[in-house]
Amino acid sequence: MDGILVVNKPKGITSFDVVYKVRKVFNEKVGHTGTLDPLAHGVLQILIGKATKCSKYLINHDKEYVVILKLGIKTDTLDEEGKILKEEKVDKKILEKEYIEKILNKNTGIQMQTPPIYSAIKVNGKKLYEYARKGEEVEIKPRPINIYELKLLEINKNENTIKLNVKCSKGTYIRSLCEKIAEDLGTIGYMHDLLRTKAGSFSINQSVNIEEIEEILESSSNKEKVLENLKSKVITIEDIFCNLNNININEIELSKFLNGVSLKKNEDDGLYKIYCNKFIGLGIIKDSKLKRDIII
Repeated sequence: MDGILVVNKPKGITSFDVVYKVRKVFNEKVGHTGTLDPLAHGVLQILIGKATKCSKYLINHDKEYVVILKLGIKTDTLDEEGKILKEEKVDKKILEKEYIEKILNKNTGIQMQTPPIYSAIKVNGKKLYEYARKGEEVEIKPRPINIYELKLLEINKNENTIKLNVKCSKGTYIRSLCEKIAEDLGTIGYMHDLLRTKAGSFSINQSVNIEEIEEILESSSNKEKVLENLKSKVITIEDIFCNLNNININEIELSKFLNGVSLKKNEDDGLYKIYCNKFIGLGIIKDSKLKRDIII
């Protein structure tokens, strides 16, 4: 079994926990792209079998989230699991729709963002959260990100929360974005909840729940039926790259291609799906020479 299983990761477990469960079900090499913190939930792409070789093409995808921003409280981790550093009363005037939307518009587009200290980014070979836990100071350099869209979904004036839909580029820290929006609103705040609804072309609507995976791991009378249903939801490597152009090769070319020999092809440079009566895998053309990349 080779392909991608989109899992709706629940809160409270790590991305590796999901990998472990899927590996036990399929008994194949398994990996993932786009780690989700235990606090977050939603789309997690699980790569199965030879699809693990495709991760290099799947890690730079744009993301989409639904986030709840809690105002009036600041934590050291910028999320609900952190230690409360400060609390203040929220002026209800800043919870007006027109004002919030004005601030959201200000925070869209290409910008520089400073990652949170509690993150896994490495500085001088050491993860930032390791510095934070030891109380050590470290320079955190801002990085370019792109917030394509910030849409206001809901305002709860009783709870001092704002629900937003965020479309953003890879590398965006939603915790830092929440802190910035709160500051621009004229208060403090933290990320109360984070749901990833989309990563690249993979949507939460395609996802399976962790319960479906756990059911197979448990002893049950309909285990085989559940497993077959789960397998039917695995997206094949061919379908993952459905938007790529195809190149058809003959049997003689196939033998050379599989052995790593370059083939002369007058096509534009780029990644292609390769066929010889059936889907063979992926190949890369550079300077009119086709070389194998991923063989299934």
